Amino acid sequence: MQLCLQPIVDVSQRRVVSYEALVRGSEGEPAPWVLDQVNDSNRYRFDQTCRVKAVKLASELGLKVNLNINFFPNAVYQPEVCIQTTLEAANTYNFPTDQIVFEITEGEQVEDHQHLIDIVNECHRLGFSMAIDDFGAGYSGLNLLAEYQPDIIKLDRQIISDIQRQLPKQAIVEGIVHTCSKLGVELVAEGVEELEEIRWLRNAGIRLFQGFWFARLAFRELVAIDPSKFDQL
Repeated sequence: MQLCLQPIVDVSQRRVVSYEALVRGSEGEPAPWVLDQVNDSNRYRFDQTCRVKAVKLASELGLKVNLNINFFPNAVYQPEVCIQTTLEAANTYNFPTDQIVFEITEGEQVEDHQHLIDIVNECHRLGFSMAIDDFGAGYSGLNLLAEYQPDIIKLDRQIISDIQRQLPKQAIVEGIVHTCSKLGVELVAEGVEELEEIRWLRNAGIRLFQGFWFARLAFRELVAIDPSKFDQL
């Protein structure tokens, strides 16, 4: 198992504000292939290993912006214990905890929502930021947003794909933009691949983007954004 990094871009500031650590197989196999190997017996170990490796990699590359790390809520049995491992890694590799953003994937069903709220509260107490990943693609995005307010929401690719031509998607995203503005939650459009999608989303009030249109994944490298990309917007 190895990790690669993909930038999250603030188009209003024309700069990278974070890099997300994404898992890949040792031979470059995609994330679904890796995650198929994860089960109840190894989920906790896998979750902890990914987080420690991500912090170590960010430190080695001299990352000066945020680091987004995915984690399995169902792998966090005792928040104060499980998250402590990441805190220890940050101390060991001299990486600031206030630059770490934990992403809770909406694709993993969490039956005990109080447990999830406890995780979020513990992360905030320790200085970490929280995001809901794949918002709109999973089980309970609106319920999660109602029960606790994360720092960031990441709109799933399924919602934003071809949005410039689909009125229902436009109405949904406009509602999410308004809600996040009222709650003080940052909004990221992830998986962006088309210039016209980005233009529409930017006009709707979104300034943070992640996807192949800006940059591909990179192993052991902090990819810079071609300035001409911003000029096209």
